[in-house]
This record gives sequence, C-alpha cells and structure tokens, in this order.
Amino acid sequence: MTNNDILKKLRVALMLRDDQIVEILELVDFRISKSELGAFFRAEDHENYMECGDQVLRNFLNGLVIHLRGTKENPKNPNDVLAKHKAEIPAKDSTKERPEFKAKSKDEERSRGDQAPSKSGTAAKKPFKKNNSKSAPKIQIVEKVKFNFGKNKKS
Repeated sequence: MTNNDILKKLRVALMLRDDQIVEILELVDFRISKSELGAFFRAEDHENYMECGDQVLRNFLNGLVIHLRGTKENPKNPNDVLAKHKAEIPAKDSTKERPEFKAKSKDEERSRGDQAPSKSGTAAKKPFKKNNSKSAPKIQIVEKVKFNFGKNKKS
C-alpha cells in the first residue's frame, strides 16, 4: 500500500476536503497547494500523478493529531471535531424521491377509466411461429472422429 493510498483512505474515512487537508498541513507549518494535493489523489496512470513522499504523509499525520486532539494547552474532543466535519457536509435531499420503474398490474391497467387499455396485453400479442416452409436438409458439419487419446493402436 503506497502513501498515496493511505492519504486517499484517510481523506475518505474522515470526510476531508482538499482545503481542510491544506489547513491540517499548515498546523505543522507545512505549505502545500491544492493542485499539488490533487496530484496525490489522481490515478497512477494519469500524466499529472505525483508520488506522495514520506515527509508529506508524516506531516499530514502529525497535523491530523493536532487537528483532532488539539494541543496540550488547548485540548479538543476528537468526536466533536468529526461531528463538526459531518455537519459541514451538505446533506443529500432525501425528500426528493427518484422515479423508479414499477410495473403496473394488468388489473390496474384495465381499471383505468380515463384511457383505453394498452395493447401490451396477452390478447394483443401474436404467438411466435418458426417459419419452416423453407426447411433445408441438415448438413453434418463435424465428421465422426475416433479419438485414440495419444495411443497409436490400430483397431
């Protein structure tokens, strides 16, 4: 597991944005831009991918300790800090339901008074019949072969 993978997993697990990671790194006087930070999170085959060095990860972890726990003079509760991060993330609007496909029963479709039943019923469908009027004789594609399983015996 590379330093980039560790940084990515911490970012997801702690729900951190790029600007928050930059602030955490500044707690330990380590300056890095958002674009440099974004290069760590890119795919390995991307042209702007950059390997995360040990120094960057070490400073991030030290800054994360200060960010979550605080200093000796000003201690913090890590759960409060994480709850604050959660509150900053905009919640998804769960009241708006996604339209999902639900098949209507045939009884519902027949009982609609405003419209005629659709032609998707069983009476509207014609049974499938195979066209056998031009049946060609069967041609044997594979010849009959006797397998000797690697033995050179005459039978």
